[in-house]
Amino acid sequence: MSWQRLDRRTIAVHCAWLAAPLASFVLTLLATGGDVGLRGWLTLAGITSAFLVITIYGVLRLTTTRYRISASTFELHTGVLHRRRRSIALERVRNVDLTASPVHRVLGLVVLRAGTAASDGGTELVLDALPRATAHRLREELLARADRTHADDPVIATMNWRWLRYAPLTFWVFGGVLIVAGAATRALNGLDIKWWEIGIVRDAFAAFGHSALWITIPLLVLGLTLLGVIGAIVVHVETWWAYRLEWTDAQTLQVRRGLLTTRLVSIERRRLRGSRLREPLLLRAGGGALVDAIAGGLGNEEENRRRSSVLPPSPRAEAARVAREILGLPQQADPLLRRHPRAALRRRIVRGFVFVTLPITFVLLLLGFLLTTVLIHVGWVFVLVAAPITVWLGRDAYRNLGHGVSGAHLVIRSGVFSRDTVLLEREGILSWSFSSNPFSRRAGLVTATAAVAAGEQGYRIRDLAEADAVDFAETVSPRLLVEFLARSS
Repeated sequence: MSWQRLDRRTIAVHCAWLAAPLASFVLTLLATGGDVGLRGWLTLAGITSAFLVITIYGVLRLTTTRYRISASTFELHTGVLHRRRRSIALERVRNVDLTASPVHRVLGLVVLRAGTAASDGGTELVLDALPRATAHRLREELLARADRTHADDPVIATMNWRWLRYAPLTFWVFGGVLIVAGAATRALNGLDIKWWEIGIVRDAFAAFGHSALWITIPLLVLGLTLLGVIGAIVVHVETWWAYRLEWTDAQTLQVRRGLLTTRLVSIERRRLRGSRLREPLLLRAGGGALVDAIAGGLGNEEENRRRSSVLPPSPRAEAARVAREILGLPQQADPLLRRHPRAALRRRIVRGFVFVTLPITFVLLLLGFLLTTVLIHVGWVFVLVAAPITVWLGRDAYRNLGHGVSGAHLVIRSGVFSRDTVLLEREGILSWSFSSNPFSRRAGLVTATAAVAAGEQGYRIRDLAEADAVDFAETVSPRLLVEFLARSS
């Protein structure tokens, strides 16, 4: 391949951060009727100057950035004042990730990140930004030409402290604050101390009640969020300090981690039945994911949940690599999964309204009629806000639904608040079961469950087309369903 350049629309991506101050200036114009004064015009002059500087820098960066794939390497030359020449041997490429922010999506661009494993030094080359078609073509070419001879490397992953940025996107940001508050409350109650009667707490409540709530409430939320972020980072460091995932021998996968408490978990290869790539909603929004091993012999449900984690919150490309590598699978693009019937989309939207939106609205309206009309207004505002969110979550849950076969493994994807992709060894499936209720039967849907002696013991493929469920299960596990198919025929 000859030397290539980035797309010209890259300049617009760099200027996207000007949208916020420009929008603020426009709102000020509307609010003041055009009379913004000297400070407003100075602000506009600053925005204009920043736009010119960024545009000039973007043009220079565009003209000085080049990339190509040679016979053995992926090369990138960048720099305006400081020139950098970087390359990755194709045989060391472990992941090729494509991401797109809202600005990139509007412009039809994609960011391509090609990198090696953490054990190789974590080298990463970034192309920001490429046309969508070009990025997909380049990704397929890199993956196709990468040689996986390094798969014998016993070290699968080690800690990369750049992953620390994903810690605030985990449960501990808010859950940690609630856990600490609950523990403190229980401790004070055990000492027969009424915390709400403590002088400083009572004074704080009194000051809060006499202050402007539109200022104090956002400040309180901001303070709790900052406290949660700090707590999440501390928990992350303590949990994943000195992290190392490796094969100690040909038959044992070992996870070592921990600062104050060192944790060492070993999983026998013969007990390993699959892997699960988890993408909780906040972490997914930040482009991150986690990986769990699906294995037997890890204890009860709580112990299995704690011991099965083999990768901290990390970039999704790294997580996808580890999820396949611990199973000894070659690195490749995500397999194409079968879509589920449209009836599955309707079910998710309807359930969102039936179990969340409508009950909360009913309670607010009922309390409004019984107590105060303010709650009636809160109720209809809630409906206006919650209805589109419910529809969006339902559509997202449907987009995440998928199932398929990738070589010797069954692939299952589902979830909205946590999108999980399960790679399950087909030979490890012990049985299949099929379940439905009157509503799903009416929609022609059925849930198939693959039972295994590992992890959660059973993994569900929700809302399959009833006519295809048994045939698909028979494709995955032919010998298990021969008798069932014979009887049904």
